[in-house]
Amino acid sequence: MHFQKAKLIHVEIPLIAPFKTSYGELKSKDFYIIELMNADGIYGYGELEAFPLPDYTEETLETAIKIIKQHLLPLITQKEIHFPEEVHGIFNWIQGNEMAKSAVELAVWDAFAKSEKSSLARMIGANKDFISVGVSIGLQNNPNDLLQLVEQYVQAGYQRVKLKVAPNHDIQYIKAVREKFPKLSLMADANSAYNREDFLLLKELDQFDLEMIEQPFGTKDFVDHAWLQSQLKTRICLDENIRSLGDVRQAHLLGSCQAINLKLARVGGMFEALRIAEYCADNKLLVWCGGMLEAGIGRAHNIALAARSEFEFPGDISASNRYFHEDIVSPDFVLDKGRLRVPTDNGIGVTLNSDVLKKYTKSTEEMLLNIGWS
Repeated sequence: MHFQKAKLIHVEIPLIAPFKTSYGELKSKDFYIIELMNADGIYGYGELEAFPLPDYTEETLETAIKIIKQHLLPLITQKEIHFPEEVHGIFNWIQGNEMAKSAVELAVWDAFAKSEKSSLARMIGANKDFISVGVSIGLQNNPNDLLQLVEQYVQAGYQRVKLKVAPNHDIQYIKAVREKFPKLSLMADANSAYNREDFLLLKELDQFDLEMIEQPFGTKDFVDHAWLQSQLKTRICLDENIRSLGDVRQAHLLGSCQAINLKLARVGGMFEALRIAEYCADNKLLVWCGGMLEAGIGRAHNIALAARSEFEFPGDISASNRYFHEDIVSPDFVLDKGRLRVPTDNGIGVTLNSDVLKKYTKSTEEMLLNIGWS
């Protein structure tokens, strides 16, 4: 497959409500859509999930789009691509920049699925028609506000709730939710807000029957996470630590965790995500599909991945109306009894909604590959 044309669409969609974690607050989803066209006129789409600030990983929206323009798009024009798996190897010499790589690689996967007249889910070996999903709730001002949100999402049908936690926003908040919802599938996500000195507080979380505690320590702390896991009954889940299959192997061999939050954008795309999912299944590590406030293109890719058999725990995928009043794709992803339907149309199974996209587009750049930008 030869790619002849690329388009970078810079989009910013306001969130229904600000999303607050231990390291910052987002009021909008600022991202790029990567559109690739091959020689047969087939379009593939990816979504660049890097955040404006380097607080989640080192990548930012600004640095990632430069890498895409200056390095990744030129690379995929230098040779014919026979299989989407080849893109991982083509990009492999570039260190880091996983979110930039993922955005381009996933557009290639979409184009290949469309060229084969297959849904992306089926092409990667997924066989589910629906996936169970959970919801992630940002830090709230007080436990009462949190309880209202949890009740709202439980009534909507979400099968698992993840609570963002941070110092002074932890025990009393989780306790309030657990007391009101004693049977709710519940977990906590710290986004690296704690350290070894917080051990007694983290140990106290064992009493709340949580599914897991996600990323309590720093992004390089494999050894400290292993120490903590040995002290807790509750599973530790790693998120920001995991950039590759090598990171998963290290975590597994050290005993740093018992669960992996797998995000396509954070591990560089579908090829690496599939390898990680298979490794987790082979080694009895719980793996689930995380989210990064994706709009419709990114959400569609996530759903295809989560439809594989390795993913039994509800992921942070959610319906379109969880974060946005209107999404950039048609059809919307709608919650049905705690589940989302896996698209069956070719590729990622959704199309861009031109009216909505036009409303939120900040800029567009087009490129005839091997010629230059216009």
